[in-house]
Amino acid sequence: MFRSLRRFLLLLLSALFLLPAAAADLAEIKARGELRHLGIRYANFVTGSGDGFDVELVRGFAAHLGVRYTLVYSDFYTVIRDLLGREVVRGEDGVRLVGDFPVRGDMIAAGFTVLPWRDAVLLFSEPTFPSQVLLVARAQSPIEPIPGSDALDADVRATRALIGTNSLLVMKGTCLDPANYGLEGVGIDLRAYTRSTNLNEMVPALLNGEAELTLLDAPDVLLDLRKWAGRIKVIGPISDHQLLAAAFPREAPALRDAFNAYLRQIKTDGRYDALVDKYYPGIRRYFPEFFAGQAG
Repeated sequence: MFRSLRRFLLLLLSALFLLPAAAADLAEIKARGELRHLGIRYANFVTGSGDGFDVELVRGFAAHLGVRYTLVYSDFYTVIRDLLGREVVRGEDGVRLVGDFPVRGDMIAAGFTVLPWRDAVLLFSEPTFPSQVLLVARAQSPIEPIPGSDALDADVRATRALIGTNSLLVMKGTCLDPANYGLEGVGIDLRAYTRSTNLNEMVPALLNGEAELTLLDAPDVLLDLRKWAGRIKVIGPISDHQLLAAAFPREAPALRDAFNAYLRQIKTDGRYDALVDKYYPGIRRYFPEFFAGQAG
């Protein structure tokens, strides 16, 4: 009987360990003494080598809180599940959360775009960085960049018109999802990239001829134009200006508020500007209005 009771207790404990942990707010994180940062290897936000714009940003936040910093790698398909312990299902009637999964982190910071469907299930911080989705082609493509104007809406329409019957490489469930920009169901030859969830692979796939065009966001384009100099060109904008931010569970408003306070502090004392210059030199001339309003 004793052995049966012991076996039952062991099974019970094992089951408890497998249950998803509840979202932790500021008090729980301070008591635990650790902040788990969910990061995705993407551009210079999270390089995969233990550094990056968002890595340094969140590491500094953890130090500000007086807790240990831990980087937990995820990807764009599972990162919300890793934060909430629930899977996001998008449908015509909106988004819903299903299932039960282990909670692996306390916040997301990875060049993470604020999108309406994400905003429905997450708590976003104040903006950490600007972005915009652009249409990109191989340098030898006959499609020429639009002239550009002072009217962004007109530039977006002109860029979209150039897609025509050309194939377009996209990645569902990310900021490059065609559904975010009304590009599904309108006759465009969409080619979903599915070999991985790594957005850094989009340009190599384009250069390998997997599609005539691809979508990329502006911070990534800035780096790719240097890495693939002379091999790609920007055709024009597909989206309005976008905002990137850190994301938190809706049950963690105090943690989000503490991050916002820290973000304001480093924007005032110059540490934020130093991170921008370190990881994205030259970005200010593409988004002058955003960076002009970041001091203090």
